[in-house]
Amino acid sequence: MGDPHDAFPPGFFARTDEQPDPDFYDYDRFVSHIDDRAIAAVGALYHELGLTGSVLDLCSSWISHFTSPPAELVALGMNANELAGNPMATSWVVHDLNIDPSLPFPNERFDAVTCCVSIDYLTRPIDVLREAARVLRSGGQLVLTFSNRCFPTKAIRGWLATDDAGHCQIVRRLIELADGFGQPRVELRTPRSWGDPLYGAWASRLPA
Repeated sequence: MGDPHDAFPPGFFARTDEQPDPDFYDYDRFVSHIDDRAIAAVGALYHELGLTGSVLDLCSSWISHFTSPPAELVALGMNANELAGNPMATSWVVHDLNIDPSLPFPNERFDAVTCCVSIDYLTRPIDVLREAARVLRSGGQLVLTFSNRCFPTKAIRGWLATDDAGHCQIVRRLIELADGFGQPRVELRTPRSWGDPLYGAWASRLPA
């Protein structure tokens, strides 16, 4: 089988800054990367989907945008200080998914896998999403949320080259190419007005 990333044009997953990611994320950033309205939309989506059990939060940081903490929240990210400061996390793991897209967890470990405003930083996102399918229980939810704000030097070039509608198409296609999931649902979760738009894409893990 070929590499599913080859479904995208050459250079799509390249970035302006290809220096090691740990160097970039070593600096503590205890800031919000989307505005309050978009943050509320993330939490509302998690609540709507019933993410209350065991959750793996990919590319996590000092805050996970749940309206109330799930029973277990494993935060996986790049900055140890930020992860340690996440009040909702019951445990955390420092792991660079661009170096190693495999997830250090057994099969069918989680009820849900989330990734908030970070899918655009992954250079092998299909591999990561396939791993998400592996660690999800049957019927578990994959939930990706995204906006149009980012660190442009670290976002993949294909993301920077398009608009919000294009971002939705990219995320939908990534989930489809990952296999293991039902048909993804992708929609705008904030009103069409001022402020950061917040889009959600979610799909259920198919039976193994």
